[in-house]
Amino acid sequence: MAMYLSPTGPSLEATLINLPRSLLARSFLLIVVLIVLSLSASVAIFRHVQQEPHAKQMAQLVVSVVNLTRAAVLSAAPEWRSALLAELAEAEGLRVQMADAGDVLKPLPEHPAELRMMVEKVRGSLGSNTRFATERNGVEALWVSFFIGDEEFWIALPKERVEHSLSQVLLPWSVLVLALALPGAYFIARQVARPLKQLAQAALQVGQGTSPQPLPERGAQEIITVSRAFNQMSADLAANERERALVLAGISHDLRTPLARVRIAAELSADESLREGLAADVEQMDAVIQQFLDYARLDENEAMLPTDLKSLVQEVAQQFSAQAQSLSLDVQDVPALHVRPLLLKRALSNLLDNAIKYGGGEITVQLKREEDKVVLAVADRGTGIPIAQRATVKRPFVRLESARSNSTGSGLGLAIVERAARLHDGEFILADNAAGGLVAKLVLPCT
Repeated sequence: MAMYLSPTGPSLEATLINLPRSLLARSFLLIVVLIVLSLSASVAIFRHVQQEPHAKQMAQLVVSVVNLTRAAVLSAAPEWRSALLAELAEAEGLRVQMADAGDVLKPLPEHPAELRMMVEKVRGSLGSNTRFATERNGVEALWVSFFIGDEEFWIALPKERVEHSLSQVLLPWSVLVLALALPGAYFIARQVARPLKQLAQAALQVGQGTSPQPLPERGAQEIITVSRAFNQMSADLAANERERALVLAGISHDLRTPLARVRIAAELSADESLREGLAADVEQMDAVIQQFLDYARLDENEAMLPTDLKSLVQEVAQQFSAQAQSLSLDVQDVPALHVRPLLLKRALSNLLDNAIKYGGGEITVQLKREEDKVVLAVADRGTGIPIAQRATVKRPFVRLESARSNSTGSGLGLAIVERAARLHDGEFILADNAAGGLVAKLVLPCT
C-alpha cells in the first residue's frame, strides 16, 4: 500500500526564496554553511572517537593514584604517616584527608559524557561505594574517596591531571580555522560573482543602446571565453550602429539635392493645387530627412555646457507656439545644469512636435525640480499610448499606427529623446496625463 507523506517543514523552494538575491551573497552564505557544517561534524566525530579512550585513561589514572596512595599509607609506620601525607601534598599535589560527616560536597556535573564514563570505570575497580566531588569544604579539585579498613579517606587530584588539554583548545582552534576560512570563502564567491556582475551591467548598457567598456578577459577559462565573446558582440553591435548612422546620414544628405529641385519645380508650376500639394509633400519629406540626420549625429561628441534650462525651454516653446492651438508654460527656476544643449533642444522639439500632431490641441510644458532631479514634462490631451507599447515606441523606426492615426513621421522622434536621456544619465518616462492624454517626462539628475 502506497503511503503519501505531507511535508511539515518549509519546502526547498520557500527556503531558496529566503536566500539573498545576489550571487555573491548566496555563494558566500552557502560556502560558509558548508564550512560550519563540515567543521562541526569533524569536531563531533573527533570527540566521539576520543571520548572512550580519554575516559579510560582518566579512570586508570585515578585508580592508580588511589591504589598507590592507599598502599603508601598502609606501608608507612604510624608515626611517619603525617610526614608522608605532607610530602605527597607538596611533591605531587595530592591531598589526603579523612572523611568527616560534616563535609560539604559539590557533586560532579552530568556533562561531559566522558566524565560519567570515567566514574563508572573507577567504581568498577575501586568499588561501588566510591564517592566523587568537584569541591569539598570550599576546596576545588577532583575529590575521590577510598577506604582503609572501616575508615574513609578523601584524596584530592588537581583538575589539570584529569582534564583533557586537547578538549580545552579544540574550540579556540575551531574558531581560528573558521575565521581563516571565512575570508577564503568570500574570495572564492567573489571570483565567481564579480565577472557575472560585470557582465550583467555591461549587458544592461548594451540593452540601453550604449557601448560599454570591454570586459576584462582574465580569470577562469570559462569566464575568459564568455567575456571575450561578449566583447566581440558589443564591438560588432557598435560597428553596426555606426555603419547604420553613416548610411542614414549619407542617404539623407543625398536626398536633399533632388528634394530641392522638386521644391523649385513645384514653385514654378502653374497649377496652384498641384503646387500646394507638392510643397506639403516636400516639407514632410524634409522633416523626415532632418530626423534621420538628427539620429545619425554622434551626439556623444557634443560638449557638456552649463545651461539655463528655463531659457532653453522658453526658446524652443516659442518656436512651436504658432503651430499649437494651445501651448501653456509652467516653467520654474531650476539650477543650471551641465547638458548638451543642442541635443536637449532636439529632444524637446521632438516631444512638442509629437504633442502637436497627436495631442488634441492642448499642450502644457512644465519644468520643475523634484528633490535631486530636474523634470522636463510635455503633457497633451490626445489618445495616449497603451502601457504595453510605451517601451516599444522608444526604439528607432517604431510608429504606432493603430494608436495614433495619420502618422507621417519616421519613428525616430522618441528614440532621439531616449538617447538624450541616456547621454545625460537621466530617464525618459511616458505616463498617463491626469487630465487625459499622455505626459512625456525627461528626468535629469542635478549633477
